[in-house]
This record gives sequence, C-alpha cells and structure tokens, in this order.
Amino acid sequence: MTRPGTSSGNRGSAQASASPARLEVEHLSVAYSGHLALDDVTFEVPPGARVAVVGPNGAGKSTLLKALVGLVPITSGQIRIHGQPLGHHVDCVAYVPQQPSFALHFPVTVRDVVTMGRYGHLGPWRQPEARDRAIVQESLELLGIAQLADRPIASLSGGQLQRARLARALAQQPHILLLDEPLSGVDVQAEAEFLEWLDVLARQEVTVLVAIHDLVLARERFETVVLLNRRLIACGSPSSVISPQPLAAVFGSRLVHLPSGGLLIDECRAVPPSESQR
Repeated sequence: MTRPGTSSGNRGSAQASASPARLEVEHLSVAYSGHLALDDVTFEVPPGARVAVVGPNGAGKSTLLKALVGLVPITSGQIRIHGQPLGHHVDCVAYVPQQPSFALHFPVTVRDVVTMGRYGHLGPWRQPEARDRAIVQESLELLGIAQLADRPIASLSGGQLQRARLARALAQQPHILLLDEPLSGVDVQAEAEFLEWLDVLARQEVTVLVAIHDLVLARERFETVVLLNRRLIACGSPSSVISPQPLAAVFGSRLVHLPSGGLLIDECRAVPPSESQR
C-alpha cells in the first residue's frame, strides 16, 4: 500500500521530495487580542515521526496546529520545514480540524470533497486532470470509502465523514499531516482503523502530529509526545513525557495515580484558579 501519487509528479522542491519532512519550531508565540495562546514554544519533530500533542483544554494544542499550517498569525518565532520558512513548499502541510471546513448541506459528493485536496496543486481555473483523478481514487480506496464516492456528503455517518476528511488531506499528498482531535466521538472500530492508517503513513515517512487527550494512546502508539500548557512543558519519548512530574506540572490535582501504577486525568474534578492559569 503506497501513498497516493508518490510515484510521479512534483511535490514541492527537489529538497522536499528527497527526504521526509523535518519540522522545526523556534520560540513560537501566538496571541489573540493580547492574550498569549502559545508562549515561546520550541521543539523539533524527527522526520516521519508520529507525534502526540497533549495538554488540557485551552493549552494551545489547536492553536499550535493552526500556526503550523499558517492559519493564525505568529506573534514571534519561526517555523521551518526542510529548513525553509513556512509556506515555501506548496501544499506541504495538510490540516484536518476538529470540525469540517465545508458546509455539510452543500450538494457535493464524497468524491467532490476529496478532490478539494488537489486544488492547491492546480493553477487558476485549471480542472483536475487524469493524474489528479487517480490520486483522488487512490485516497478513497486507502480510506476504504471508494464505494461511497458518489454519495452526498450530507448522507454520511460520523465515521464515514471523518474518513472523507482524511482522504481529502491524503489527496493533498502532504509531507506533514496535522490532525486535531481526530478520535473525538468515534467508536472503537473507527479508532482501530485510524491507528492502522497511522501505521501506513509511518511506513511512508509522512510526519504526523495529532492533538489527543488519551494518555494511554499517546504512550503506546506515538514515538514523540509534545506536552503543552501554553508553554512547552516537555517534548520527547512517551516514557519521559507521560510520567508523574511533567503531567503534574500541567494537570495538577486532576492527575490521578492508579493502584496499578497508571495515570489518569480526571476531567470532572474542578480546577483551582492557580492551576487553570498556568
């Protein structure tokens, strides 16, 4: 199983095509109305890595992903991909937000939505060509929704819609894929299929950053964990980040130590003001 269209065509510069994406974030700060959502965040993502971005609600996870794709202005700092500033490589970064970026009531099919992933590769007023259509078909097949291609997007179940959105991102042929809470509200089978798909992308050396809440999943299925709470608390292997000291610095009294030695975040426990402002 191969990434759609990787055998031909240009995907950015020759440098970008020669190796998996290297992502560098240096002293990144993002502010909304004078309030810092991210404060002096610095980390580097190994090429082709699966990275879990973990932190409480309001920690800046979504803001980080949006900054990496250029959707929010950067207050200070730098983002580099393949050593080049963000935006140097056309369509190098694909982003799947928590909510669809298109109106579900629009009269479009699943194939139409997945084809949107090719628009960045087309010039003004150009229509998709044979190669674009082939990449769209491969993306549909890879996500197991080829049989849904001609169905209206509004008729899909939640799991099918998520696959369509992932197929659109895959059709973009990204070097880096950013996924914001992709497992929110999905069932066990959909989660297992998603993790299998992540394994496929890892073999194809696509760098993947996933914002998630599940600490067990972050520890067991990702090579690198970025722990955020507006600032970077820790970045490294799951064993070093998913451990009592870094987690306590972020979650405070919500961090529960289980008798088995495991750790759990109690989302129902009230957060003291001193913790919520960290």
